[in-house]
Amino acid sequence: MKKIYVLPNLFTTANMFCGFYAIVASIHGNFQTAAVSILVAMVFDSMDGRVARLTRATSAFGVEYDSLSDLISFGMAPGLTAYLWALEPWGRLGWLASFLYVVCAALRLARFNVLVDKVPKRYFQGLPSPLAAATVATSIIFYNEIGLKPGPNTKDWYIPATVLALGSLMVSTIRFPSFKEFKFSRENSFGVLAVAILSAVLLAVKHEVTLFAICVVYIVVGMGLDLYRVLFRRDEKVATPVKSES
Repeated sequence: MKKIYVLPNLFTTANMFCGFYAIVASIHGNFQTAAVSILVAMVFDSMDGRVARLTRATSAFGVEYDSLSDLISFGMAPGLTAYLWALEPWGRLGWLASFLYVVCAALRLARFNVLVDKVPKRYFQGLPSPLAAATVATSIIFYNEIGLKPGPNTKDWYIPATVLALGSLMVSTIRFPSFKEFKFSRENSFGVLAVAILSAVLLAVKHEVTLFAICVVYIVVGMGLDLYRVLFRRDEKVATPVKSES
């Protein structure tokens, strides 16, 4: 039997726990707690792969376990939380929107596993499921901050539209920057420092708004860059599928 490494899988388990806890919290109506749990799951998700590489503890088991955890934390948790928070008043449309979000998250993760060795590291094909989940979570936090709380009889069109849009973006072929190959240099060091300081200040002053704004800006900028590529760099070849592993 191949090795199963404990340390990176503990981080993956922590990711899954946060997703599961978000589901439990949303069932009890604690949507703010559910949103924060989803964001914390993102932190653990970003760490497990790095820990595995640093400790040379990567394995096929870890790859599959990570995908299953992500489906819970970034598929089921945000989908169910969004439904209980604001989609339930929409009836059939509400639960269908929630279900489609979960399906799109599952398809996104499956496609990532298949294309991981084919798609260049500098971008993601389709919106990453953690970013989609973060947008749902920060929307809840943002709504709460500005005093807009969807009620049992309130039909806010923004929520189902956002959930469906995020699901569509996950399964799209739009390229979103991954920053995995980003390198610091003398030319960009000042700009990176300025952005980092500004982000830190905004997070300290109003993190409820800043986190939501970061998610929206990332999505808009990613779509804008891909549109620019399509319009002005049509000679660039798009990678095609075929291999498996995450």
